[in-house]
Amino acid sequence: MIFTEKKIGTIAVKNRVVMPPMCMYSSDESGMVKPFHVVHYGTRAQGGVGLIILEATAVVPEGRISNADLGIWSDSHIEGLKSIVDIVHHFGAKIAIQLGHAGRKTGTGKGFSSSSIAFNEKYPEPFEMTRAQIEDVTQAFKKAAERAQKAGFDLIEIHGAHGYLINQFLSPLVNKRSDTYGCNPRYNLSFLTAIIKAIKEVYVGPVALRISGDEYEPQGLHAEDHVEIIKSLNADPQTQVNLLDVSSGGVTAAVPEIAFVAGYQVPFAAIIRKQVDIPVITGGLITTPTEIETILEKKEADFVWLGRELLRNPYWVLKTAEVLNVDCVLPRQYKRAEPYSS
Repeated sequence: MIFTEKKIGTIAVKNRVVMPPMCMYSSDESGMVKPFHVVHYGTRAQGGVGLIILEATAVVPEGRISNADLGIWSDSHIEGLKSIVDIVHHFGAKIAIQLGHAGRKTGTGKGFSSSSIAFNEKYPEPFEMTRAQIEDVTQAFKKAAERAQKAGFDLIEIHGAHGYLINQFLSPLVNKRSDTYGCNPRYNLSFLTAIIKAIKEVYVGPVALRISGDEYEPQGLHAEDHVEIIKSLNADPQTQVNLLDVSSGGVTAAVPEIAFVAGYQVPFAAIIRKQVDIPVITGGLITTPTEIETILEKKEADFVWLGRELLRNPYWVLKTAEVLNVDCVLPRQYKRAEPYSS
């Protein structure tokens, strides 16, 4: 099943292997694409990955996770981002961009959040966002989506996980507001729905959402809550999402022992996948074709991302095709090296 095509909204992905968004910390204060990024993503596309999701890309400078993150807050970023899109498309893969804002977890100074609560002692207490600031950030996502359209991305993923800004509004562990953006009592969708609507006004293509399927705190959000959230979003065409990317944690500093076990996030995805009507991605320390095939066969998810494994081996997909005796096109320049293992 790894090598079967699957549609996400209007796009078709050639196989079920996804490269997830992973911060590369390889830009600078400008947020511009560097040669590293073009080679890094282009190589994974050349290696056969079906869908590549670009690392968290900041919609405003103060929303970066680090000072070396990619940015999409200016039209000057479009050309560099398009160079990544073009090389990925050249090798037959689809590419998404993850639009994000770190909120209280920014590494660029004092951040903003739903409430004035610091993530931990290493971070300063953030400013509680005003309604005007919430609107400004919403518009920043909209402008970023316009730029993503111009750069040619096949899909936009909204970063709603890992305790970053959107998650800080969703989660009752962080959001202590008493206004219409506050959690009453489990979660609040106002900020997220505003962002989805704004993006859909200017972007023609599938929209994905990354979530923390479990926040690893009793009073936090869990997979069952996200079933409710997705059903609520998809009841309205203006807020409908086409793909759910299930990760976990990051809202607080809690790290359970299961986070060091291969496939530890799969159960969260499986709970959600059985109750929603859109494709789901999962992953987490997965390295083998057998693990992926099992997840797909059991319908626990529709795609599986390989993070560290694709950092170790950008040609994992081509090697797997050989092992499974599946016809997978080797780049013509490397034909003399067939079979891959010889």
